[in-house]
Amino acid sequence: MSDLKTVLGEAVEAAFAAEGVPAELARVTASDRPDLADFQSNGALAAAKRLGKNPREIATAVAERLKGDARLSSVEIAGPGFLNLKIADAALFARADAIAADPRAGAEKVMGPRRVIVDYGGPNVAKEMHVGHLRASIIGESLKRLYRFRGDEVIGDAHFGDWGFQMGLLIAAVSDSHPDIAALVEDLNAKGQVTEADRERLAVLATLGLDDLGDLYPAAAARAKTDVDFRNRARRLTAELQSKKAGYYALWERFRDVTREALERDFHALGVDFDWWKGESDVEDLVQPMVEELRAKGLLELDQGAQIVRVAGPNETKKKKLPDGSVVVVPSPDPLLVVSSEGSAMYGTTDLATILDRKREFDPHYVIYCVDRRQADHFETVFRAAYLAGYAQPGQLEHVGFGTMNGPDRTPFKTREGGVLKLKDLIEMTRGKARERLHEAGLGESLPEGEFEAIAGKVAVAALKFADLQNFRGTDYVFDLDRFSSFEGKTGPYLLYQAVRVKSLLRRAAEEGHAAGPVTISEPAERDLVLTLDAFETALGEAYDKKAPNTLAEHAYRLSQAFSKFYAACPIMQSEPATRASRLTLASATLRQLELALDLLGIETPERM
Repeated sequence: MSDLKTVLGEAVEAAFAAEGVPAELARVTASDRPDLADFQSNGALAAAKRLGKNPREIATAVAERLKGDARLSSVEIAGPGFLNLKIADAALFARADAIAADPRAGAEKVMGPRRVIVDYGGPNVAKEMHVGHLRASIIGESLKRLYRFRGDEVIGDAHFGDWGFQMGLLIAAVSDSHPDIAALVEDLNAKGQVTEADRERLAVLATLGLDDLGDLYPAAAARAKTDVDFRNRARRLTAELQSKKAGYYALWERFRDVTREALERDFHALGVDFDWWKGESDVEDLVQPMVEELRAKGLLELDQGAQIVRVAGPNETKKKKLPDGSVVVVPSPDPLLVVSSEGSAMYGTTDLATILDRKREFDPHYVIYCVDRRQADHFETVFRAAYLAGYAQPGQLEHVGFGTMNGPDRTPFKTREGGVLKLKDLIEMTRGKARERLHEAGLGESLPEGEFEAIAGKVAVAALKFADLQNFRGTDYVFDLDRFSSFEGKTGPYLLYQAVRVKSLLRRAAEEGHAAGPVTISEPAERDLVLTLDAFETALGEAYDKKAPNTLAEHAYRLSQAFSKFYAACPIMQSEPATRASRLTLASATLRQLELALDLLGIETPERM
């Protein structure tokens, strides 16, 4: 079931082609003058330049070919050769009825579905998530839902950061601060295994909570920058953990388990779910065979004691400033550091092994990495290494970067004291503001406390997610809690309110025995609403192609505005039966499409407020 823009585009392409104009020039878009037309095509202007003809002459010939199309009530030429197209009422009625009857609300599926992995979230072991994890989680979840809705087979992977130098730092810090745990770990190391007799002794590890780890890690990371001996010790511990030395591995398991519990809580509060909770540790057994394979393929070379893969082409260079101020020319991008001089696998190594693991387990056609745009250089290096090794084909891996969420001072969002804001604190802060807004609006006051709290949670998530997703992912934005939690303006709570209002209307109609019926249109607001409903497919296609949920967020907002104008201009319950039935159909179609759009953004609508 194609949308009007698509079917008109095909008709216009055929008309242009009949005049000898390349089809790609005959693009149809929504009219920028809706008072004059529903759609427009500016192809005659581009064709005139290419063919050396008068644009109005081309437009006139195309218009003549289109005038017999029953889907069009008028085809007019404006200015130097713009084509203005107005949809016939019968075609508009039919499209509205089709959208209303379609469980997908007028949305198409892709012609050739693919196997897709969306790598997002990127939480780390031993650290609570902070506000910096918000965008990866929100954007990645929306992309996963969008790709799945379009018909792809999609896996969402949290890609747990649980294996690497940070683990060595934390083992060193815990050993120094907890002598009892250090003694147990060293005893297990000496024994070489954890036996049943040791299980009771492992209970001491339960004293390590996430707050403890969160305090220890920053101090250890800072110390490693200035204390060479401590840094080298942490590197040695990292290598010994990666060799699965019994004591260190048991301690690491505690780090992983206590972190996962907190992560699942915070992700659940955001409405974010993963199909895979794989971590860097899951590919540890692949690393050594992969290193040997890279060496056998002639890709691995020694560099100052480390083992690297050079990914830059022979003429690819960049200027690099040295500490003494001098500038040298070096290959670009940087080589992939595979094994450090201490013998441990590096961050990029596990990323490369993860590509290999995903190929073996799921064989994806496409992998999206939803990660901060500042990691672009890292991913370029890893992707090139994967292509050289034959683990992926060029274009199969894509880094979908995003900007930062900033505070009023336009720097990354922080606490009032200037520290990093924990994600759970941001969620609770937003939930508190949602309660306040609901009370201000007089919403939910008669509801049971449990239901009111559930609604406040949905309003809070809607405020957070829509504030983010209404922006193109590549841009920075300023988070203004007061503005984004309002029930007025371009906000998530406003969209929820509109959805709830439609639900209330439809409940009342059902209680009074009024049914929906065929669509007939007599008012401009009805026409605008149908054309907005028809635009769902275009918004979805653009969001899918550009990996940019903001076009879907924009559509949800425009749909809410169109319904609000329709509701104000077109009485429903007081209308005569046929008109009421038609308008109830439009209301029902609006609700289905709005809820679908919000769900793809990761936003759940309540039944009432």
